[in-house]
Amino acid sequence: MTTTTDVQSTTNSINTSTSKTSANSAKSTEDRFLKLLVAQMQNQDPLNPLDNAQVTSQMAQLSTVTGIEKLNATLGTMSQSFISSQSMQAATMIGHSVLAQGSDLDLKDGAASAGGVDLQGAADKLVVDIKNSAGKVVRSIDLDAQKSAGTVSFQWDGKTDDGLVAPDGKYTFSVTATQESEKVTANPLTQAKVLSVNLGASGVSLNLEGLGAVDAANVKQIF
Repeated sequence: MTTTTDVQSTTNSINTSTSKTSANSAKSTEDRFLKLLVAQMQNQDPLNPLDNAQVTSQMAQLSTVTGIEKLNATLGTMSQSFISSQSMQAATMIGHSVLAQGSDLDLKDGAASAGGVDLQGAADKLVVDIKNSAGKVVRSIDLDAQKSAGTVSFQWDGKTDDGLVAPDGKYTFSVTATQESEKVTANPLTQAKVLSVNLGASGVSLNLEGLGAVDAANVKQIF
């Protein structure tokens, strides 16, 4: 399991490596440019020497290239600092449960895992249909009208529409949202436990129980 210390160590290593790479790149570019300019001056035609304007222009180009390299290095450092901060925040989520994209529900000992809806707009009707392994709807839950977009969570009490206790097992759910009979985009969210944090070139992702790796930015709610 990835710990906060592991995340900090990995992030520091990435930051150091990135800084060294940027510095080496800038130094290499500057060295090549200067060598080329010196060689050009050493081999110039004495009867037709380089124009001062040409030399000035080439020096200006060197300054521009060096400035761009330094700007890139600064942006790279800022980016890695952001990833470092994001990584440390993500590490504190280990062991917690979150809502992420998915439509699974677990029912155990009559208690169901939480679910949610990522609602993309206001809705005057929002209904969750819970289905058994055969795809049959066993319970419909009316989440009432929602005045704005956002995350709406719900908790199934484990009972069917007939008031009976549903058998333990795996269930799924679908969401229907409408506003004045017009369909509103609503994505199902499932509850999962954060097992570890993954650091990669594309950023920070969370390893969720039963869901695998999920981009930390896609987590909608933390319990």
